[in-house]
Amino acid sequence: MSETTEVKAVPKQVSRIQLSSKRMVKARFDAAQTTHDNARHWSAADCLSADMEASASVRETLRRRSRYEVSNNSYAKGLVQMLANDTIGTGPRLQMLTVNEDFNDEVEYAFMKWAEAIRLAAKLRTMRIARCQDGEAFAVLATNPKVRHEVKLDLMLVEADRVAGELTWNTDVNTVDGITFDEWGNPVDYRVTKYHPGDLRYGAGQDAVHIPAEYMLHIFRQDRPGLHRGVPELTAALPLFAQLRRYNLAVLSAAEAAADFAAILYTDAPPNGESEEVEPMDSIPLERNMMMTVPAGWKMGQLDPKQPAANHSEFVKIILSEIARCAVTTYGSLSGDFSGHNYASGRLDNQIYHKSILVDRSFWEIEVLNRIFDAWYQEYQLTSKVFRFREKHTWFWDGFPHVDPNKEATAQEKRLANNTTTLAAECAKDGRDYMSVLHQRAKELKLMRELGIPISSENTQTQNTEPKSNDGSEPMEDE
Repeated sequence: MSETTEVKAVPKQVSRIQLSSKRMVKARFDAAQTTHDNARHWSAADCLSADMEASASVRETLRRRSRYEVSNNSYAKGLVQMLANDTIGTGPRLQMLTVNEDFNDEVEYAFMKWAEAIRLAAKLRTMRIARCQDGEAFAVLATNPKVRHEVKLDLMLVEADRVAGELTWNTDVNTVDGITFDEWGNPVDYRVTKYHPGDLRYGAGQDAVHIPAEYMLHIFRQDRPGLHRGVPELTAALPLFAQLRRYNLAVLSAAEAAADFAAILYTDAPPNGESEEVEPMDSIPLERNMMMTVPAGWKMGQLDPKQPAANHSEFVKIILSEIARCAVTTYGSLSGDFSGHNYASGRLDNQIYHKSILVDRSFWEIEVLNRIFDAWYQEYQLTSKVFRFREKHTWFWDGFPHVDPNKEATAQEKRLANNTTTLAAECAKDGRDYMSVLHQRAKELKLMRELGIPISSENTQTQNTEPKSNDGSEPMEDE
């Protein structure tokens, strides 16, 4: 006999909304809860806009502290120098992509000589250091009659402190601390003070120079939408640098304090006990290889410094690893210590860091180099009497040396043999122009043939193409 289940009808007064509300699942985020345990941790969190969070006073404080750490902390100094050397290196090199090779060589050579005349590579490295240390870098495209080149264009570096608004700039909705924007958010004008705020000649409210945006290069890392001025890239690591310095000084002070005392006289007797009286805090000079007696009732002991602590090196490594992440690098690259790495882990460390360098170089090409080349090319056309529209071009950078050159050469040979790469791409990895490589190699081979010097590549090719003798163990091709 089967059982039947009685279904009760839903009263008409119960609406569908009430039923859906009863079935509603209420979810919440634990990170959004403010409890007694996490209240102090989140007390500094705010909901300010990007520009208000990075206000003029906040950026000034961060710049001062960042510069202080870079000036007094060897790891911070090495970090900014490493970023500048690896990103900019010896400087980017121009390659024109027109069909006229003579025109390409002429423009490339002229740009190279101009870059040497104004020390472009050194200025770009300074800008990269400023972007990391100060948060932003400024450079003005200006005419310098002292430039030893037909093109008198120069790159004038400006420190971030000099780009500042007037005392009433915060009342202008289109101005952000010295930078004026149009209604679409494009920069229009930069206000640059005549002297640095830290200069003796600086005075509040002094006259400033207004530079149009087309002549100003302004680079910074925009971490938030709506951010118009940059903060130092070392901001997140500044407390860690301070902790590392304090810890190292504390370990050194403890070791020095223990080393200052060669031995200590102490007694287990109670006060006024059976022991000879000794002047408190008195010091006795010790001589090498001597035998000494101590007063009756007293013992001689030495301090156990226990410094440096056993986990000192591990603490330094953890702190440096955390610092390295703000620059998208690793402990090995930052510290220059790969002693704990094997071949695979060392390559992996470099690959992570090199990937960030490639991304950063793309930023420099778009924001800096292309704008510099456009301004230079306009003046170059006037001096060379060549009137052309903007030509296609690309940039070459210093390559990253491979850990194992033999393996890389073998892999490169295979990629070229199976047509998965080009000579231009392979040369670009090393920061070289493939046309220059081919022309130079052709000159060398021609001279080697004239001098009768054997060429290894031709000998190898001849050996590979010579017919093999058949001893009867293999069938002939005709058969």
